[in-house]
Amino acid sequence: MVTRSLGPEGLTVSALGLGCWGMSEVYGPADDSQSLATLERALDLGVRLIDTSMSYGRGHNERLLARVLASRRDEVVLATKFGIARDANGPRVDGRPESVRGYCDASLARLGVEHIDLYYLHRVDPAVPVEDTIGAMAELVAEGKVRHLGISEASAEELERAAATYPITAVQSEWSLWWRDIEDDVVPTARRLGIGLVPYSPLGRGFLAGAVATNTLTRGDLRRSDPRFRGDNAECNHALVGELKRMADDLGLTPAQLALAWLLAQGDDVVPIPGTKRIDRLEENAAAAAVTLSPADLDRLESVTPRSAWAGDRAAFAAHRETRAPG
Repeated sequence: MVTRSLGPEGLTVSALGLGCWGMSEVYGPADDSQSLATLERALDLGVRLIDTSMSYGRGHNERLLARVLASRRDEVVLATKFGIARDANGPRVDGRPESVRGYCDASLARLGVEHIDLYYLHRVDPAVPVEDTIGAMAELVAEGKVRHLGISEASAEELERAAATYPITAVQSEWSLWWRDIEDDVVPTARRLGIGLVPYSPLGRGFLAGAVATNTLTRGDLRRSDPRFRGDNAECNHALVGELKRMADDLGLTPAQLALAWLLAQGDDVVPIPGTKRIDRLEENAAAAAVTLSPADLDRLESVTPRSAWAGDRAAFAAHRETRAPG
């Protein structure tokens, strides 16, 4: 696996990471033995950036990773997040400075490690100036508990303010062929500030892989609440995935590999973190790191799957997630 560098301090990571949320919830029941085998295989393939959060499975995800980290910590660039807390009233955003150290210490204990390589603010707390939260995170760096700081789902303005408080290594945002809004403001701001870009859901929660039958999503599957997976939107988007598949076939790739290769081609500062708990999907995704698309390929992909053609508004889904289902 080739490597890339994130942020002004040059954190070296694999060109593709692994998002672990689905190993604990949202896309079906957890299967720890399957997930552990996938994590082990990821490290064997050179996938080093492993992404989790304190909120995934109410701590289950971090405890799951601990079982691999116990013997392979030196092979992992470990990223976790804080700021979405779950209690009896449901998920809530919490970026209060006085909460930060406690959240970090709890993650360190669940993960069984002495430091976190990349620590993200999962969501900016609208009730707390982002400078205050980042300032508390910077104290963790000074104490050696955290090596690098990141921020997730931040606006361009929030990213600017965070970076003025302490060097930010990465901004994690949804970015894929079917969701490209961050290209308007977050991407140029990050690049001006030297901040790395870590796209989550780079395969549109599996949709771009061409394997999601939207009418068979089980109850409890988070995608049922996403407008892009429903009704006329889904029909339109399935047609575009058909175009993606035809082009992928011409190139000897799978649709997932083509979609990931497109993201990787957006710049050397881009490190997608596709999620899966299956070894076959992991291996398929990892192979995309070796794909080089020509300018003609990129032009064709832009022509057959233009940004404006994808249907469905993410905004309502994102608001739902931040108040009901962290991601």
